[in-house]
Amino acid sequence: MHVPIELLTAGRDLTEPTLSPDGSRVAFVQRWRGAASIMVISPDGGAERLFSTGPDPAPGRGMGGGCFCWHPSGLGVVYAAVDGEIWWQPIGGAAVQLTALGRECRAPNVAPNGEYFVFAVDDAEVWQQGMDVDVRAVAPVRFDNGSDSFCFDPVVSPCSSTVVWQGWSPPDMPWDGAGVVTCTVQSGELSRWQPRDAAVQQPRFVPDGARVWVDDASGWLNVRIDGESVLAESAEQAGPTWGMGQRSFVVSPDCSHVALCRNEGGFGRLVVVDRSSGRVTNVGKGGHGQLTWVGDTLVALRSGAVTPTQIVAYDLSDLSVKPARTVLAVGPAAGWDQFELPEPSVIEVDGLHARRYAAGAGRTLVWVHGGPTDQWQADFRPRISYWWSRGWDVLVVDPHGTTGHGRDYQRALNGQWGRLDVDDTAALIRHAHAEGWATPETTVVIGASSGGLTVVAMLADYSELVAAGVTSYPVSDVRALAEVTHRFEAHYTDTLVGDSTDQELFVELSPVNRAEQITKPLLVFHGSEDPVVPLEQSERLVECAGDVVTLVVYGGEGHGFRDSANTQDELKRTAAFLRDSVPTWHL
Repeated sequence: MHVPIELLTAGRDLTEPTLSPDGSRVAFVQRWRGAASIMVISPDGGAERLFSTGPDPAPGRGMGGGCFCWHPSGLGVVYAAVDGEIWWQPIGGAAVQLTALGRECRAPNVAPNGEYFVFAVDDAEVWQQGMDVDVRAVAPVRFDNGSDSFCFDPVVSPCSSTVVWQGWSPPDMPWDGAGVVTCTVQSGELSRWQPRDAAVQQPRFVPDGARVWVDDASGWLNVRIDGESVLAESAEQAGPTWGMGQRSFVVSPDCSHVALCRNEGGFGRLVVVDRSSGRVTNVGKGGHGQLTWVGDTLVALRSGAVTPTQIVAYDLSDLSVKPARTVLAVGPAAGWDQFELPEPSVIEVDGLHARRYAAGAGRTLVWVHGGPTDQWQADFRPRISYWWSRGWDVLVVDPHGTTGHGRDYQRALNGQWGRLDVDDTAALIRHAHAEGWATPETTVVIGASSGGLTVVAMLADYSELVAAGVTSYPVSDVRALAEVTHRFEAHYTDTLVGDSTDQELFVELSPVNRAEQITKPLLVFHGSEDPVVPLEQSERLVECAGDVVTLVVYGGEGHGFRDSANTQDELKRTAAFLRDSVPTWHL
């Protein structure tokens, strides 16, 4: 039975479930049909209720957040709105605007004493603004001194006297060399700490005031409290910092336990660690994130290969038994349980990693994730299910540069983007052919953004291995990308490629300069308003490669397509393209 296109685009996105201070409510953000709102529900389940009454909140995506924070009184939330300002939303009252900076405010965090809140501005500054429960605001004060180009996720200490945040500057990206900045509120004194040749993320406080964070000084992203690993292991306990608000761990209210999310070769698991004994309790399989813990209840965002994204609550009152789980809200539309979706199998060959969703029909879509500092874990991925239901194996590859396999594996791509990732993908495709999963005539490589760079380069360098390629908003010219992309990634190529003055290297690693070698059909989708990878990249690719490339432009779309009509059109065009490129495939 085929998964219908409409099912992919009918659901809503859920982010940032957060328990109220007294544990009586769970607030979360939903995005649906171009609008967003803050919702509230009981941790025991029941009816959802609309919470926000002011301008739409500005939600994060997936396991990210940075949108809102409960006031310690539990009387309401402080949230970042789509107008760029911070607003106060009381329960059962009208929203009130708190800031008037005319800039992009994110990640509000209210001090436990309720007297002020802190927030990030333009991803670059940390500000404080005073308030009380009556929302009498005073002029804001800037905390940081500008020494870091990026400042994420400010958090106030339990005694309300100290603020910490994540800071870094180019040419580093946050996973290369971010540190922890500390500010004493009364004096404004600043200090900065960073482990050698490592990066820190999610700096926060344990309820008793101890410092807690995640760093990869051991080679793996592990949670540490005052410098001591909670669970030292060769597994990632967080993902890369692509945005604010990641919460991959949480400390229990009595400080005795830590719940953390583990990445086990691309498969997620939530565990609780006893700090005194080191005992590890398995709470649940699946990718988890956005953890929050009040009393005996832990709430999380959960997803899995066969589990539509959901908000769940766990009862942790007795860790000697498997914790009971209550589903509070579900994002994707109803009906996914009609399909017997597959769990992927782990593929490891010659030090490389992949996951295979097997349909067993002798044809394979080789999917390359974006980033490239990222990973497609075995989470709920409707697009994979869509093509699998139509008889395609889907091989999700983790070339070097992918996260989830340790710092060395991720950093191995530095200086070789557009070369090593392409060679790795070719090696994994050869393995698929050797195993009999597909042949070159029934293999198509697909990917978006940086994954699109790999797709384009595969068709230029290894055309004998594939029948065709499909890509959305691909990077094809790393030199042009370095000159025009948005601020967050403006210096990304400094590490992925190298010294920008080395013209020869940038030419060598840009597949557009080998486009004349592309002989197999390539389908390209691009948004006209893409701020990350400008449309000009795909237009130049067409000029250099000729008629072998088909370019489809969606007006008004950016880096990722939001309009469901465009998403459906993209899937229909891809299906027609695959029928033409792999004639043995029939719907």
